[in-house]
Amino acid sequence: MTDPLAKTPPRNLPELWAARLPRPARDAHKYRRGHVLVLSGGPLNTGAARLSAKGAARAGAGAVTVGSPRDALAANAAHLTSTMLAEIEDVGSLLAFLEERFPPAVVIGPAFGVGGKCRAFVETILTSAVGGRSATAVLDADAITSFKDEADRLFGLIARSEWKVVLTPHEGEFRRLFGDKADGLKADHACQAARRSGAIVVYKGPNTTIAAPDGRIAVNENGSPFLATAGSGDVLGGMIAGLAGQGMPAFEAACAAVWIHAEAGTRFGPGLIADDLPDMLPAILRELL
Repeated sequence: MTDPLAKTPPRNLPELWAARLPRPARDAHKYRRGHVLVLSGGPLNTGAARLSAKGAARAGAGAVTVGSPRDALAANAAHLTSTMLAEIEDVGSLLAFLEERFPPAVVIGPAFGVGGKCRAFVETILTSAVGGRSATAVLDADAITSFKDEADRLFGLIARSEWKVVLTPHEGEFRRLFGDKADGLKADHACQAARRSGAIVVYKGPNTTIAAPDGRIAVNENGSPFLATAGSGDVLGGMIAGLAGQGMPAFEAACAAVWIHAEAGTRFGPGLIADDLPDMLPAILRELL
């Protein structure tokens, strides 16, 4: 366990997690390689979920499903090919999907919409039974902002949940959820937030910091300014879920996804848009594996 108060937190490098990267068995089928559910927003807000879904797929998940409200099904169907599509309109249909299909990783937040429906969906996920299996929920964007006035409610859900939870806030979302109470450097903020929330916290920025409730921490230093583009974080959330859905431990999955995501941005360079990131992943993963 790493001392979170150490002056120089460990750098996030492949030697920390490369040995845990998923390697598919010869007899693996698509669901054994990991099934990720990504929850979509309404008809005018579907692109972010699809970016997450492609990030999950390119990270190696064998099956990815976009869960879509009824009025967004046509918009999603027009853009999806290898990614599956399911109608998930309310907490009842979400729970039915979770109980029937049991995806080991879920992403909620990218352009989902802020408010009561998002909070209800998060609660449904985190209170659903996992039967002793590994399960990781990635809460991003709107799933974080939806709890800005009910942070303790979210942290209580996390504390009681069987799911491993990964929070992926940028600076604004971090402040909405955790306020300005943390003192010190960004690493200290992330460590305090992880302990308080009970979640793995991926505090995004030029030097993204990954912190776990047990004190482990890693600071990423291979970031690129070209990643400062709309949708980049949505891809990252999907990548974390894609790796965790294949059985990679959640902290290592978060660290690996952050490094690979940054490496993809650096290699692509000028002109990068979020749509480009998933297609950069196979070459990087091939080298790592």
